Amino acid sequence: MQLKARDMSVALSVIALSAALLSLPMSVLAQDSPVSVGAGVRTSFTSLDIDGASEDINDFELNNARIYLGGKATEQISLMFNTEYSSFDEKVVVIDAVAKFEFSKEFNIWAGRFLPPSDRANMYGPFYANNFVPFVDGVQANYPSETTGRQDGVMYWGQLGIAKISAGVFDAPVTKGDSDVIYAARAQLDFWDSEDGYYLNGTYYGEKDLLALGVATQTASGDNAYTVDFLLEKKLDNAGVVSLEAEYAKYDGLGGAPLAITIAGIPVGAAESDGFYALGAYLFPQVVGIGRFQVLVKAGEATFEFPVAGDVDQETAELNLNYIIKDFKARIGLFYVDIDFKPDSGGLIGIPSDSKQFGVLFQVQI
Repeated sequence: MQLKARDMSVALSVIALSAALLSLPMSVLAQDSPVSVGAGVRTSFTSLDIDGASEDINDFELNNARIYLGGKATEQISLMFNTEYSSFDEKVVVIDAVAKFEFSKEFNIWAGRFLPPSDRANMYGPFYANNFVPFVDGVQANYPSETTGRQDGVMYWGQLGIAKISAGVFDAPVTKGDSDVIYAARAQLDFWDSEDGYYLNGTYYGEKDLLALGVATQTASGDNAYTVDFLLEKKLDNAGVVSLEAEYAKYDGLGGAPLAITIAGIPVGAAESDGFYALGAYLFPQVVGIGRFQVLVKAGEATFEFPVAGDVDQETAELNLNYIIKDFKARIGLFYVDIDFKPDSGGLIGIPSDSKQFGVLFQVQI
């Protein structure tokens, strides 16, 4: 049986990674290797006003519930295993199942299911985002995924001076069952403080001064996706914290938000999309009760290209008044989100309805 060039490149990549692992010195088994256990909950009350609907939709909702497990096999080899319940489909799924071979800041290999090299928003997820309603703008975290932004595969990552580099090969639903794979890579420059580890945050609430610029890409079967993201965070002399975050994304046949219009009763998905968002936040220095208040504003615009039918623009605005008790472990947010859809041609039918949502969200992690 003959191997295609693509198959050979994937096989050689895996062999090279395996050889690199075997060539490194292994430590003895860790004398103390306790298993860490954690959990996280995000729950909310929302009032949703959809244009054209006879009445608002008021809901209490368990948005996310996670269990975190981890432990070491040796000093350099560890396991991460996380599950999530999502209100979207009311199922419990495995989101992270990772064998981690971490030999130094410069050389780490992960294998299993995890967040692949992608945009910052995908790397922080809902529990570590600065705003309380991420991933509704049609821009961020829209690379293809197996579940909750994750893909199955193997990856190298390392911190090389001010640069954090990651690259790997993956499977996702768009490549399951055939010989194609997704190639993913990300490069990030940290000009001020560095961010430890592979996964990222949307904010550090003043624990770090950040000026970070990241670029990421994924490609499969000639389809591509690209993102550029930026985060500036600075603790001021009065101990307040200012945060600025932005991203541009282009999904060219790979990934993209699942927006669809209806033509002659048939749902039609967008062939391509691109867009940007900008976010600004200020964390007040004064402690009020047991926490501090934060104000946040975010605006985004995405354009979805439909065959024959033309383009649809989505404009999204979000306002937060947040109460930060203990970083991501305990926080409460009041939020307002306004989403408007505008067909460029003016004649499209079956586009989603505009909506306005107000709510309060509670987050606790242990």
